[in-house]
Amino acid sequence: MEDALELGVEELAVYVFSTENWTRPAGEVSELMGMFSRRIASESPELHRLGVSMRFLGRREGLSSQLIEQIERAQSLTAQNTRLMLFLAFNYGGRAEIVEAARRFDGDSEEEFRRCLYAPDMHDPEVIIRTGGEQRLSNYLLWQSAYSELVFRDELWPDFTRHALEESLSEFDVRKRRFGGH
Repeated sequence: MEDALELGVEELAVYVFSTENWTRPAGEVSELMGMFSRRIASESPELHRLGVSMRFLGRREGLSSQLIEQIERAQSLTAQNTRLMLFLAFNYGGRAEIVEAARRFDGDSEEEFRRCLYAPDMHDPEVIIRTGGEQRLSNYLLWQSAYSELVFRDELWPDFTRHALEESLSEFDVRKRRFGGH
């Protein structure tokens, strides 16, 4: 986070827990939920101090009431911060987001549809950095990534360093974005 701030990143989205992760063994899911709860509690004050605004994307179904309260407290604590907008995709699936938005949609335009998404204020990502050697989106920000540049890295997320971030951003910087044009 500090590296992103120092490098001038204004908006960052990270995939924390997918809707598909519920299919993992119950003990593993329970441990992941506990770890996420501990991280919210320990990191929210520091992110607030750094000027980071936290937003959580995804379903609340299946989450404990305690975890939902922690999520809401973290969002409330950091709501007025403007240095960096951090979107945490938790219990998130891109297809689920589109289906839920389609159920609420009663309009004619893409912009009206966008307002039905989990975070209508999120900008479409300019670049998506995929770690772990995989070369797929894995149901992540499917609507928003229509014109995102993709950068694939072999490092697993815990091993993703500032140097890897700088290299990824440099790779993105040399690309010519045409958005369907010449």
